[in-house]
Amino acid sequence: MAENKKKNSLVAGVLDIVEVIVQALIIIFLIFTFCFRVSGVVGESMEPTLQNGDWLVLSNIKYQPEQGDIVVITQPTAANEPLIKRVIATEGQVVDINFDTGEVKVDGEVLQEDYIAAPTYRSFDVQFPHTVKDGCVFCMGDNRNESWDCRDSGIGDIDVRYIIGEAKFRVLPFGKFKI
Repeated sequence: MAENKKKNSLVAGVLDIVEVIVQALIIIFLIFTFCFRVSGVVGESMEPTLQNGDWLVLSNIKYQPEQGDIVVITQPTAANEPLIKRVIATEGQVVDINFDTGEVKVDGEVLQEDYIAAPTYRSFDVQFPHTVKDGCVFCMGDNRNESWDCRDSGIGDIDVRYIIGEAKFRVLPFGKFKI
């Protein structure tokens, strides 16, 4: 009889542990489905800010894109993969790039871009000045001369419905954790 009680309490203890683990996994799944996402950086288009292989935590809770945000985009493109870029301008703003001096202007004001790898000398086929369409943003990589971005009509203005989230912080590699 004492042996049966011991077995029953052991089984009950194991079932309690399994129940707690399942509940924790469900909560984690719901949080990462509806509140946060994780995305990896592929390529060098966001250097020096982000490196190939970095992992980011994204938030999409009531997100409205703002100039300077780093976002992950799933808008269909020829690359057919998510893009990680910086928002340069939002709907209705006018972007002008002087490819001789490397200056980027938004609504006539030169952006102070301490985060870029080098001035913007590389052009594609989008003509400037360019007015950002309604419901869209204009994005570029921080490594402007190695980034395929909104300067190319193959990507064009980014429909905000295709922004899956704003980068909140880098989680990997651990030594470079940064908000």
